[in-house]
Amino acid sequence: MFVKMLSTILLYCLFVKVVTGIHVSNLNDSCLRCLCHVAGCDISHGCTDGYCGPFYISRVYWVDAGKPTLPDDTSERREAYEDCARDYNCSLKIVESYMARFGKDCNGDGVTNCFDYMMINHYGAACSTPLYTSPLGRQRLHLYQQCRFY
Repeated sequence: MFVKMLSTILLYCLFVKVVTGIHVSNLNDSCLRCLCHVAGCDISHGCTDGYCGPFYISRVYWVDAGKPTLPDDTSERREAYEDCARDYNCSLKIVESYMARFGKDCNGDGVTNCFDYMMINHYGAACSTPLYTSPLGRQRLHLYQQCRFY
């Protein structure tokens, strides 16, 4: 009975892995919620100044993430980036894909975790500069701490 239950659980995990396609260590729901919070997480945000959706994703970020799209869409369609970035679930795919590609230990503490992902969202792959060195970085650091500790 235990073996059958374990087999079912493993099969389910494999199914989830295949359907979502991506697993990034330490990028869990709590972290994604904080990344969204730091970005503003305005679910109704369209596109402003080249940034779209709740995570304020740029076209370059979307391209670097592998151009994820809504189901039954194609990345070649002109509005595919905007439509995916404005959709919360699709924008999660963009962030997960970006972190799968560029995720690393930005602050040198030996662990790649949500703080590093937040730094990557701020700086991109070149994420070793401390956040306190700029006003926007300090603001994002404050928002991140607010989310993680409340």
